[in-house]
Amino acid sequence: MDVSTQEVANRIKALREDMGFSMQEMAESTGRTLSEYTAQESGEEDLSFTFLSKCAAKLGVDVIELLTGENPHLSGYSLVRAGDGLPINRRAGFQYLHKAPFLRDKLCEPFLVTIPYLEEQQDQPIHLSYHKGQELDFIISGSMKFRYEDHIEEVSVGDTLLYDSGRGHGMIATGGEDCVFMAIVMKPAGSSIS
Repeated sequence: MDVSTQEVANRIKALREDMGFSMQEMAESTGRTLSEYTAQESGEEDLSFTFLSKCAAKLGVDVIELLTGENPHLSGYSLVRAGDGLPINRRAGFQYLHKAPFLRDKLCEPFLVTIPYLEEQQDQPIHLSYHKGQELDFIISGSMKFRYEDHIEEVSVGDTLLYDSGRGHGMIATGGEDCVFMAIVMKPAGSSIS
């Protein structure tokens, strides 16, 4: 399924207006300035999964409803075949496939992630991300350099990382090829991924 940024932005705007929230309230809820929020709600900028998750929490819907216009409707289990999934923008350059988008009441968000190998990143500081909860990453192919605050680890096929994702973390593909891993993002009890 291809997700259009403009369609998602339109859903956010329509829900915000239906619920009577101002753009300023949404900006504060998503940790953006008013101008940053306006650019995202208008579809001028890509929508990260963290931004969408914060919008969904404020609007009282599942993030998948913002992405697809549908409520997750499966209960019990979800099966997503190899190569399938819901494409998500979380971080520029990375490819994310959500591997269980239509299961209701998920305690985690499973993603198949591909980090592109970029030669120019190899000697640069690794960008850090932050989102509440924990994350488990299992490396399927390739290798990466993983940064956790001031710690650097070389990680390769079969290795597993589990960490507090509320603290600074980031990664780049190494070894001249893309790195593919399964990321399981676990939400703190009673909250959204933010």
